[in-house]
Amino acid sequence: MIAPLPDEQRIVMTGTGLTAPNGNSLAEYRESLLSRKSGVTDYEIRYFGKTLAGICNYDELRYQRRKEVRRGTRAGSIAIYCAREAVLDSGIDWENTDTSRVGVYVGVTEHGNVETENEIYLIKGYDYDTQYWTHHHNPRTVANNPAGEITLNMGITGPHYTLGAACAAGNAGLIQGVQMLRLGECDLAIAGGVSESIHTFGIFAGFSSQGALARHEDPTKASRPFDADRNGIVVAEGGCLYTLERLSDAKARGAKIYGEIIGYAMNSDAHDFVLPHPQRQAECMQLAMKRAGLSPGQVDLVSSHATGTVSGDVQECEAIRLAFAGADDVAVNNTKSFIGHAMGAAGALELAGNLPSFNDGVIHPTINLDELDPECALDGLVINEPREVGKVEIILNSSFGMLGINSVVIVQKI
Repeated sequence: MIAPLPDEQRIVMTGTGLTAPNGNSLAEYRESLLSRKSGVTDYEIRYFGKTLAGICNYDELRYQRRKEVRRGTRAGSIAIYCAREAVLDSGIDWENTDTSRVGVYVGVTEHGNVETENEIYLIKGYDYDTQYWTHHHNPRTVANNPAGEITLNMGITGPHYTLGAACAAGNAGLIQGVQMLRLGECDLAIAGGVSESIHTFGIFAGFSSQGALARHEDPTKASRPFDADRNGIVVAEGGCLYTLERLSDAKARGAKIYGEIIGYAMNSDAHDFVLPHPQRQAECMQLAMKRAGLSPGQVDLVSSHATGTVSGDVQECEAIRLAFAGADDVAVNNTKSFIGHAMGAAGALELAGNLPSFNDGVIHPTINLDELDPECALDGLVINEPREVGKVEIILNSSFGMLGINSVVIVQKI
């Protein structure tokens, strides 16, 4: 066992703010997951046409004026909503917080495509005359935009940046927050991931050209990881940000604690632009467990990344078997079956949906699993109905992305 860290080095999650296609608070989101409520619906986007998507329906004017929403970006608006909700949920005395000691670390898959596509579409009506190009374009498309919009809205003068980590980005944001707190670079971290992906037609066209875009006559059944009839990804938007604090600071103010981040890891496949590498994914999970001082048998729940692609799910199941050899009955679930793939927000949202398991001992299912692919047959897979297990103390959250980037975060009940 690893010797326990001092409280000043132990990092805990004290607030959660989110918007998902099936909920705009942790309580609403969790209820949807337990009641098997999907957030996927019909969607149409210019040039590409009719498709399916996970669409959020949060109150964008709760923390912004209409003028601010118009000037900013969808990703920035989502980020502001999630950050404000997380701080509110944390119970932090924001009015008396030294905002120069607040760091903002937001994971994104990509940013800027939406704004550039919009501008090209608009100037098409003016024979592509760039004098009609908006002067807001550059601040909208810089990579740090979502994190920067948070600081502008909340008056935060500490460090902010985004982390481009493909679909591993939600975990990457959390990992960065943990590291900055441990280094003493900030006293409060707002960390996680956001995505505006459904607003760019290019992402739908790209997945379609790869043969990886899901289709189904019933939108709510289109996202079906591990199912024999799965046929691809449902693109979703969303966001989830957490307030992270040192345990010593959280104790001092009597904060409620969702969990402690006790382990993490990131690595690279160095294998292919798109196809995953099971051995590297397994090594990422194993490294996170090693850093947390855990054996595979001590993990209660694996929150899987599985996107619903034919090959990706099989590769991940192989990775889970490798990482959990000898502990094959560890519970495994998947959240994308409810909301689609929220890209940069995916890891952070999927972790959030499972955190309440620490309190209620219930694991939400993977839905739309009508015929299990034999190659995805994991002994602990929670299928279609919530599973009451009585006790959940350790959650391992996996997120993997294009160009072979892998991330794992392990959270412990405290």
